[in-house]
Amino acid sequence: MNPIATAARAGQQRGWIELRQSFTNAETLWGYLFPTVILLVVMFFLRGSKVPGTEFSLGAQTLPSTLGMTVAFGGLVSIASMLVTEREDGTLLRAKATPNGMLGYLIGKIVVVSGMTLVSILLLLVPGALLFDGLNLGNPGGWLTLAWVLLIGMVATMPIGAVLGSLLSNPRNMGLIMLPIMGLIATSGIFYPITSLPGWLQGVAQVFPIYWLGLGMRSALLPASLSVVEIGQSWRHLETLLVLGAWAVVGLVVAPGVLRRMARRESGSSVAARREKAMQRTM
Repeated sequence: MNPIATAARAGQQRGWIELRQSFTNAETLWGYLFPTVILLVVMFFLRGSKVPGTEFSLGAQTLPSTLGMTVAFGGLVSIASMLVTEREDGTLLRAKATPNGMLGYLIGKIVVVSGMTLVSILLLLVPGALLFDGLNLGNPGGWLTLAWVLLIGMVATMPIGAVLGSLLSNPRNMGLIMLPIMGLIATSGIFYPITSLPGWLQGVAQVFPIYWLGLGMRSALLPASLSVVEIGQSWRHLETLLVLGAWAVVGLVVAPGVLRRMARRESGSSVAARREKAMQRTM
């Protein structure tokens, strides 16, 4: 068998094993459930509020937006966190030492993060569908839209997350990623219609994928009449595809080179130095 195909298959198998193990780990299960419960509670308390200019529940309007946020968070933060953590503990060095090991490693992480993202979406969508009325769940076209937004959203965010993770020296620097992402979430219309924000903030939000993922999910699961509260009073499917596609292209072009450069710099001495620094900080 082709060595690259062998490495890809090994990475896929490793990813499935890691994903299955995540369901037996109490800490990981808490990581699935805690954010879901918090988001559902927030949306539950928003159910009595109305989307401005409509009689539609703000809680129901927020549900699909949080699905888009979940995709972005998984692709940008989870990949970066895994990469920087396993770089410090030597996992990345061991992958580098095997033929086509980096390819298998990255494919494994893609499988893990994709699976975790899908599980998180289901944990939000299933109880959310029971809690909130008015969602457009019976339209096959809506489910098709959800599928392509989900797919292109993961392709658009995972390579960027890998680049961000490769630029960090240790896991304690994850705040450098988290703070800007939380700021973008706050200004991307996830919890309140973006048209209520100043025009310049609307423009900034539209540069990044979080807004477009939220918009795409809303277009899939909300009634067509709710597009009236969006920018241009439209779901803007073409623009969603183009912007997310552009981020996907940028990520797929930039990420391989950045990751190769990072892998070349990995050595036993660099891993040992990072461990020594971590021990000193702990002490």
